[in-house]
Amino acid sequence: MLLLCNYYVTYKCNAFCEFCHFADHSVFKNVNNATLQDFEKNVSEMADFGVKFIDLTGGEPLLNKDIHNMAKFARSKKMQTSITTNTLLYPKFADKLAGNINLLHFSLDSPDEDEHNNIRKVNCYNSVFNSINIAKSLGEYPDILFTVTNETAKKLPKMYDIAQKYDLLLIVNPVFSYFGNPGLSMETIEYIEKFISGKMNIYLNNAFLKLRKDGGNKVENPSCKAVSRVLVISPNNEVILPCYHFEKAKIKITENIKAVMNTEAYKYYLINEGKFDFCEGCTVNCYFEPSFAFPTNYYSIISLSSKFKYSFNKLVKQKLVGKILNFGVKK
Repeated sequence: MLLLCNYYVTYKCNAFCEFCHFADHSVFKNVNNATLQDFEKNVSEMADFGVKFIDLTGGEPLLNKDIHNMAKFARSKKMQTSITTNTLLYPKFADKLAGNINLLHFSLDSPDEDEHNNIRKVNCYNSVFNSINIAKSLGEYPDILFTVTNETAKKLPKMYDIAQKYDLLLIVNPVFSYFGNPGLSMETIEYIEKFISGKMNIYLNNAFLKLRKDGGNKVENPSCKAVSRVLVISPNNEVILPCYHFEKAKIKITENIKAVMNTEAYKYYLINEGKFDFCEGCTVNCYFEPSFAFPTNYYSIISLSSKFKYSFNKLVKQKLVGKILNFGVKK
């Protein structure tokens, strides 16, 4: 059952993050952005066969000039939308995006200005806080997304303090072992677990850490549902299989997505999801979040408490506060 679409609206980026392959701009300079026409056609079809969540991703998604129209169209199809941005372009799009992004994530890699800017290789630290103020003035509650590495894990308390100061949720995004990253050490995993225990305004899917402790995906008994629950679409209007990070095939969407799903190639990757040699030990967060969506295995059960905490903060606490503040303004 498809739940999520990771829609790469661009491969371009305006930063050079040391843990991300999009930092090599030369590889992607000749790739066009996704078109609004293709996006609307694909999203309409996805909505018809039950996809409920779409991540407008990249690259830096705000480098697609139609990003606000895409978000608005997806919301018109009753989809939940998310965007993660380095915020450099957020002030330009803030008004147009307001009300159309369910999960708005602002990336912050360190509480220290120099360290954050050095990781991103661009001066964007102050832009994050400027964008937070702009977003909150529009009634938006962006999450602070902290991609935690072995080198930055001990900054977690300061990151949490920042989130508390702005009354926002801190998302701890554990770096995964890909693109040359070594992943997290056991010492770092244990430190993170200890710190987040009992804290409400912080989110980390507990199953992510358990998966790492267990050595990642096992091909003989795969936990990954990268094909059956996630649809990955490129800016060139292609379905990527089995996932973006281990791309082995791209099928052009010429007729429609359903036609792609009826091809032998798609069926091959569907049957073998999580079972390929390169799937062994995988911990890529983008695909295990939806893989753990239903309590069908041990990891899914572990993830329930963290998902409940996140839902409470986003759907109850922040929305309730927003309604109270809006009521006060109207009065």
